[in-house]
Amino acid sequence: MITADGSFCLLKRTGAYTIEFENQPVIAGWGSVAGKKEAEGPLKKYFDKIIYDSYDGCDTFEQAESMFQGEALEKALERSKIHANEVDCVFAGDLLNQCIGSSFGLMKFGIPYLGQYGACSTMAQSLIMAAAAVESGGAEISACVTSSHFASAERQYRFPLEYGGVRTPTAQWTVTGAGSCILKNLKNGVCVARATVGRIVDLGVSDANNMGAAMAPAAAQTLECYLEDTKTSPEDYDMIITGDLGEVGSKSLYDLLERDGINIRKQHNDCGLMIFERSNQDVHSGGSGCGCAASVLCSKIMDDFQNGIVQNILFMATGALMSPTSSGQGANIPSIAHLVNIKIK
Repeated sequence: MITADGSFCLLKRTGAYTIEFENQPVIAGWGSVAGKKEAEGPLKKYFDKIIYDSYDGCDTFEQAESMFQGEALEKALERSKIHANEVDCVFAGDLLNQCIGSSFGLMKFGIPYLGQYGACSTMAQSLIMAAAAVESGGAEISACVTSSHFASAERQYRFPLEYGGVRTPTAQWTVTGAGSCILKNLKNGVCVARATVGRIVDLGVSDANNMGAAMAPAAAQTLECYLEDTKTSPEDYDMIITGDLGEVGSKSLYDLLERDGINIRKQHNDCGLMIFERSNQDVHSGGSGCGCAASVLCSKIMDDFQNGIVQNILFMATGALMSPTSSGQGANIPSIAHLVNIKIK
C-alpha cells in the first residue's frame, strides 16, 4: 500500500502466526496513571500521574476508571506533542461490561474509537491493532489505551469490597491504573517490529482465584510460536516480559517451556511481579488486570528504553477469558496471550 507521503507499507506474515511490520511504527508518546497502592510499590517514580483518591473525584469506581483512561491518553498526547484531533483512531479496552471504562473515558476526545477486549491481554492486543493501522496506511497516527481498577473489577468478577471476602494465596490484586501509547511512522524511536496474535487455550482451569495457572499455557504457546516463526531464541532479547501471570503463573510458564527445552528464567519478568513489592504489600501472587501490563509498559519499560537499559524486548500480555456468567455456570477459564516485539530502530 502507498501512503500519502509516498512510502510503501507492508504487513508481512512470518511463519504460521507472526506478523512483521516493515516500517515498524514508533511509539511517539506514552502515558501512565496509577493508584495509591501501586504508588506504594517499587515503580512509583516511573508513573506519570498518581491518583491517591480511588474515586478520582467521581461518584463511582467505574467513573474513576474512565478518568484514568483519559488522563493516560492526555499524557501520551502531551509527550508526543500531538493534539487529539490529529489522531485517526484509538483502540481501547478494559475489564468492565461493554468496556464502559473506555467508551465513557474517551468520549470527550472525539477520536474515532474501536473498542477492544482481551481481558488482561488487552494492552498487547490494542498495541498490535494500533500498529497495524499505522503500518497499513489506514491511520497516520493511532492511539491505544487500557485500564483497570481494583474496586470495579472486584465488584464485577468476585465480591464487592464491603463483603470482606478472604482471598486465597493464588489470587492476584487487580491493578488500579492505565497506560496509553501514541503510534506513528517515524525514522527513529522505540518501535513495534513484530507481533504474534495468540490462540485461545483451555487446559481445564476453573478457579477464578488462580488466573495465573489459567493464563500460563497460553503464554507458553504464543511464545513458542513466536520463537519458531522468527527463528530466534530467548537469548536474542534483553527482556521477555509477561503481563500478568504473577508468581504462580510465572512458575507454571517456566515448567511448560522447559518441558520443550526453552529456558527464559534469565530474561523473564512479569508486570504483576514488578508493580508490587510482595514482601510488604498484601497482593498474594502479584498484580493483574488490564491496567497492570499497560501501566508497567508505559512507565518502567519505556523508561528503560529511554535510558538504554533495554533495546529489544518481547512484551506478552496474557488474559483470562472469563465472565461472571461463565464462572457462575461452572465453565473453565480459557486464556489468551498476545506478543509484541518492541525495539529501538
